[in-house]
Amino acid sequence: MNNDKQQAADFEERVKADLTAFLQKKGALDSHVPECPDVEDKWSVIARAYLPDGAREFSQYPVVSLGWMMLTGMAAAYFWDTDWEKYAPRDDIYEYVRDLRGYDNMDEAVVEDLLGYKGEAAEKISGLVAECAARVLSLINHEHVEPGTQAALGCYIAALHQLYLAGMAMELNALGYHMTPLHGAGPAE
Repeated sequence: MNNDKQQAADFEERVKADLTAFLQKKGALDSHVPECPDVEDKWSVIARAYLPDGAREFSQYPVVSLGWMMLTGMAAAYFWDTDWEKYAPRDDIYEYVRDLRGYDNMDEAVVEDLLGYKGEAAEKISGLVAECAARVLSLINHEHVEPGTQAALGCYIAALHQLYLAGMAMELNALGYHMTPLHGAGPAE
């Protein structure tokens, strides 16, 4: 593995650990983080669609550029829970979410229109997404990669990937998918 790829992989692990610990501390994730291979498998097509918008916005609005990917993960988890047969074949999940209210208003489209949060609850979710994005931006800034390089792109994509997965896990947790052991559910004696 070349140095840029190794740096991105190591960075992605740090982002994952940081987001997981933070969201668990905030009560948005259980100790065992929910997983959803169906939604995880959509990552590559969503990332390809998102990169032109996200990269364009990153220089002036880095927290938005990062946070919107977390919202996309939340939306994908919501689609999985509500009607995955309808959404699974789609390769335009990101574009669909973006076009609900436009890129600049994706937070309101996901939090209010799709997930149904209103008032204080909507503000809490939006604030949590913004906090996660700001944390990840700080991690990117401490990585000391030169902007515009392959290493910088690798770290950005790694950050987006973990924000997507964190958004997915957070929404699955909110929907009631708690990954806890079943007590007494062992083999019959």
